[in-house]
Amino acid sequence: MPGRASIRGMTTTDHNGSPLDVEIGALQGGPANLPQLAGKAVLIVNVASKCGLTPQYSGLEKLQERYAGQGFTVLGVPCNQFLGQEPGSAEEIAEFCSATYGVSFPLTEKVEVNGEGRHPLYERLVGFADAEGHSGDIRWNFEKFLIGRDGRVVARFSPQTEPESAEVVAAIEGQLG
Repeated sequence: MPGRASIRGMTTTDHNGSPLDVEIGALQGGPANLPQLAGKAVLIVNVASKCGLTPQYSGLEKLQERYAGQGFTVLGVPCNQFLGQEPGSAEEIAEFCSATYGVSFPLTEKVEVNGEGRHPLYERLVGFADAEGHSGDIRWNFEKFLIGRDGRVVARFSPQTEPESAEVVAAIEGQLG
């Protein structure tokens, strides 16, 4: 029987297990080793360096700094599917994130989040609906999914929702408390 996850009355069926059970590469080679994140709350975000929402990296890094010691991490997933806004190589992305935003959270390899080439990580995420009822394809860069300590999706936030917004912070703290 597939697992189920819900938030605010919304429910989704988890057809393939935890998103943290998939294999994905790290930004600069080797595996990202998602199983090591088991037991943590993880905010998975598809990121891009040349997007109007790119300043959200600052808020993501603040969340990382604020909650990392309590069993939380952000996981950035570069994606170039939205108007080619993440065109760089792994080295360029890493340099941009470090130099511009001081990013300390892990970044995966660049992947596709929609379409026939959708990475298995996103196959396990897109069925979960956000508070407005949106499920399915990723709408834009910086769409956010919160994975609970049990490895299940517990919340989805639109790209425009700021990382430090009250609803994101409350959802994270709800997983840490």
